[in-house]
Amino acid sequence: MPATPQTGNKAERLKAFLILEARAAGFDVARIVAPDAIADHAPAGLDAYLKAGHHGTMAWMEDTRDRRSDPRVLWPETGSILMLGMNYGPDRNPMEVLARTDRAAISVYAQNRDYHDLIKGKLKGIAGRFAARSGADVKVFVDTAPVMEKPLAEKAGIGWQGKHSNLVSREFGSWLFLGSIFTSAVLPPDPPELDHCGSCRACLDICPTDAFPAPYRLDARRCISYLTIEHKGPIPHEFRRAMGNRIFGCDDCLAVCPWNKFASDAREAKLQARDDLKAPKLADLLDLDDAAFRVLFKGSPVKRIGRDRFIRNVLIACGNSADPSLAEKCSDHLHDPNPDVRGSAVWALSQLLGRDELLSLQARSKEETDDTVRDEWHRAFTQD
Repeated sequence: MPATPQTGNKAERLKAFLILEARAAGFDVARIVAPDAIADHAPAGLDAYLKAGHHGTMAWMEDTRDRRSDPRVLWPETGSILMLGMNYGPDRNPMEVLARTDRAAISVYAQNRDYHDLIKGKLKGIAGRFAARSGADVKVFVDTAPVMEKPLAEKAGIGWQGKHSNLVSREFGSWLFLGSIFTSAVLPPDPPELDHCGSCRACLDICPTDAFPAPYRLDARRCISYLTIEHKGPIPHEFRRAMGNRIFGCDDCLAVCPWNKFASDAREAKLQARDDLKAPKLADLLDLDDAAFRVLFKGSPVKRIGRDRFIRNVLIACGNSADPSLAEKCSDHLHDPNPDVRGSAVWALSQLLGRDELLSLQARSKEETDDTVRDEWHRAFTQD
């Protein structure tokens, strides 16, 4: 059905009902934005991002360009959009684990249940109750759909896109899960938020891989979150040492933002981290076969990358650990069925062992036939 105009008082009442429902469902912030609010700048910014190739292998961003740049292309009946945010802020600075090189750093958002599942269920409940009250049509989206959530959240006044391109809130810093409810009802929009970054460039300067070619621009191909999650195949050599012990995502540019609050200064997050995922031992993670990986990460975003890509990342972290005691477990992966795992094991061992020990292991791996793994062995003996 087409967008449904509402009279002033009725529209205000429906908006108030919607906001109350969102709060009751556990969202920390909920605000209305018009569907044409990002039309002036978001499409141009997206086009420039895609033209520069900064999306890497995420071809779906280009495939969904038209729907992504205009909510009305995604759903022509859209009259208003409710943007919602849920705080997932940690109780301490997540960068503390980076100094514990025998441990793995998993991004804060992935230390509990997959937020897509958690939020989508709540959105469906809110949308259903609103539809029953208003008679309007509704649709819900959480991240996986072609919706430019961060620009829409900025125009709704939830926060602003910082120089790291993520949403920043004066109340919650960089720690907000976003979701949206599209409705055919036309509701009063909220005013947008202003940019409060000022001259600060902390998020740009801390990036281990220089993934920001300019403020407000991210080259995903250099981003550790992209490399550990989206990137298939071997991790490019130029980024391996910079990865440190980050095995799933990277929180550096988020955590360093001065708008963040931790511990007693932060409002209680809706998702508390699992203790076993706050700083797991690299040695324990190396033991995971596919079945054990699935059990450990059941319901977690980590599960989506699969065991092989995960172990690839863990082996890079082992190579950066400066802990030779991990070498024996790394060597067990020289015969892994997956060539990316075998190649990462070679690199890890080249960082942990001396030349003679490495030669002994290579002699036991003469049957290697994969060219990428053979190249890893060659590099192991020719690197500076």
